[in-house]
Amino acid sequence: MNRPEALAIVREYIKNENLVRHMLAVEAAMRFYAEKLDGDVDTWGNTGLLHDFDWEIHPSLEGHPQDGAPILQQRGVLPEIVRAILSHADHTGVPRLTPMEKALSACDELTGLVTAVALVRPSRSLYDMASSSVKKKWKDRAFAAAVSREAIERDTADFGVPLWEHVDNVILAMRRIAPELGLEGNLKPDGTSKD
Repeated sequence: MNRPEALAIVREYIKNENLVRHMLAVEAAMRFYAEKLDGDVDTWGNTGLLHDFDWEIHPSLEGHPQDGAPILQQRGVLPEIVRAILSHADHTGVPRLTPMEKALSACDELTGLVTAVALVRPSRSLYDMASSSVKKKWKDRAFAAAVSREAIERDTADFGVPLWEHVDNVILAMRRIAPELGLEGNLKPDGTSKD
């Protein structure tokens, strides 16, 4: 399956543009790590892109992602992608064994926190952001309260990358597609003002 086919599945099932942006952010992080770890960039990227494709039709732990897996299988999605998507949800009982599976879990929640931090910055941009910005918001449990810092720490440790290095990597990955994510704010890619 190529990226346009994977994106077509996302667009078929997801109407909420913020959720699409989340999946694009996870895709970007997965592609970044595939490059870094000599993984198959398209396989890793499609895993990130498809990981929440069924959230609007199965918006609870009772259905997501296990009820979406048969849909992906019927569409010819690679078995290792389906398995990785199943493994990103703790309640499925599918253990994370491969670097790709561990990366998906490590990147998923973190992209949401990075997005939330970018949106409250004066620039509203990823272009001038570093892990220090996330660190400032990390202990404020009221900020992005739905994002589990404990899960991010656990999954990042399981992935084997130091936490703040991982945060910087995810920011760099997301920066590559900042316009698609609505996170270029008032800056140009070089960090200077658009004005």
